Amino acid sequence: MVVPTQFAVDSMRTTTQSLKLQRFILLLLLVSLGAASQTSYASTTDGPAALPLVLIPTAMANTPAPGITITVNSGGNLQAALNNARCGDTIHLQAGATFTGAFIFPNKSCDNSHWIIVRTSSDNSLLPPQGSRLTPCYAGVSSLPGRPGFNCSSTKNVLARLVMHRSQASGPVVFAPGANHYRLIGLELTRDAGIGLVYALASPTPGTVTSKIIYDRIWFHGTAHDETVRGVQLGGGTYVAVIDSFFTDFHCVSLTGSCTDAQAISGGINTHPMGPYKIVDNFLEASGENILFGGGPATQTPADIEITHNHMFKPLTWMKGQPGYVGGANGRPFIVKNLFELKNAKRVLLDSNIMENTWGGFSQVGFAILLTPKANGTCTVCQVTDVTIRYNYISHMAAGMQISNGRSDTGQIPLDGGRYSIHDVIFDDIDGTKFHGPDVFALVATRKASPVLHDVTINHVTAFPKTTSFLIGNLLSVNPKMRNFVVANSIINAGQYPVWSTGTDGSLNCAAHDSPLITLNACFASYLFSHNALLASPGSYPPSTWPVSNFFPMTDSAVELLNYNGGSIANYTLQSTSPYKGAGTDGKDLGANVPGVTAAVAKVR
Repeated sequence: MVVPTQFAVDSMRTTTQSLKLQRFILLLLLVSLGAASQTSYASTTDGPAALPLVLIPTAMANTPAPGITITVNSGGNLQAALNNARCGDTIHLQAGATFTGAFIFPNKSCDNSHWIIVRTSSDNSLLPPQGSRLTPCYAGVSSLPGRPGFNCSSTKNVLARLVMHRSQASGPVVFAPGANHYRLIGLELTRDAGIGLVYALASPTPGTVTSKIIYDRIWFHGTAHDETVRGVQLGGGTYVAVIDSFFTDFHCVSLTGSCTDAQAISGGINTHPMGPYKIVDNFLEASGENILFGGGPATQTPADIEITHNHMFKPLTWMKGQPGYVGGANGRPFIVKNLFELKNAKRVLLDSNIMENTWGGFSQVGFAILLTPKANGTCTVCQVTDVTIRYNYISHMAAGMQISNGRSDTGQIPLDGGRYSIHDVIFDDIDGTKFHGPDVFALVATRKASPVLHDVTINHVTAFPKTTSFLIGNLLSVNPKMRNFVVANSIINAGQYPVWSTGTDGSLNCAAHDSPLITLNACFASYLFSHNALLASPGSYPPSTWPVSNFFPMTDSAVELLNYNGGSIANYTLQSTSPYKGAGTDGKDLGANVPGVTAAVAKVR
């Protein structure tokens, strides 16, 4: 990004009278572009995005196991128990016991009335109730450095422990081809320390398909310094759920390590059908991406993915120079990338999550969210389409979102990228200096000779980048203009260089003029940029350089938030006297629905 010399900052602000005259017309346009809808799970769409068509029921009543109970005590043969179990049986593993190995869960050809449950022998009363998250407290661990407090009421170990014992492999849980109708409850899945790289603690046999798998109230964890690539590899799984569980210590070591990308949960790479998936009420920790779909060869696109009420987290102790720093055994830092990334997925709902801490300095620059379809390998169907991101609280990042269509590193072109609905999201503490990145709210681009980005709606968001609100890019000599881009009803810090070119393709980039109105007209065939409070736009970018029907408060005090605190960890609800109360095209307050977001994530942390 080319940065000009210092801009002067002048006071500027528009009144609301003329804007109110246009509100009704603009609201109709917003609806026509698909940006004004507030939907529920019963709806089929949210703005331009189709919602998941299938939601997985995961109550215990949905997974009956009416058969016998098989008990495996400490020192017993778990693999034999798995081999001998019949559909409908329950395997009790002695609480507090350790079972070491890579255990194969066989294909039993079960049905919806006869699940196999593998669980701790502890009574249900000693576990969190259904729908409540398990923490390491239940394995006798009262705290972990750098993580949020567990607030244990008890530290009695009531879990059974499964341990992977060898390197360059996956385990301790491996599902055989065709394995189905398994529910795992009240387990600790981990690996031995010092043995080298472990790929996944739970996964299907590579290249195969599994179905009806539920991971329920489980602590998945690596070790403090070793490389453990991921907790759950979804693979070619259909109807897979990860609920009420806890993931820690999934990371790869920079420069000297054997892996480069670690996730708590990963999917979207397979030749078999994938999805639906349910990822609900988990603590998800990983150095690369806390959740990643795609990034490798595939001939299918995972669909119908529900991701709600999770706490995605990277310990700041993984950042070199921080107090209590933790890295690899040789002191090298872990490779940190993003919190949430889609490279191959469709019909995804990211709703009511807390997402914390990501920074640059490795192969990524610290964006919290990436919607970036990539056709890695032979994936001609790879796409990211119909994604809804709503009621999330995101904090401590170098940048907010990267939304772009581009070719893979080896030149493959994805199928599509578009129909994104992003609304009622708070991006708190965007700080490029602290978190080693570009300090931008959103990058929106179509890379050279790629499918045109389309139907992106950003509505009722709150974000305070210090440097740039939007980085935009497209090479119009090769690509069509992007279309149906909506930014409305939001409170966004304009930044020192508000709407800026991505820098690629130089003067041929549609955003090369680095001027808001010129860039939007040049880069988009159709767009709506309206009724946004653009805080502290520099004097070099007066209202005349922006689309009409926006607001330009010069200071945070002019916005009248309950608490601004420099755009970091504050209450961004509008005061009752704010001029932006009810100022949206829909008659709602500008910015995210802060009380709504607060209520949505109230029990997530």
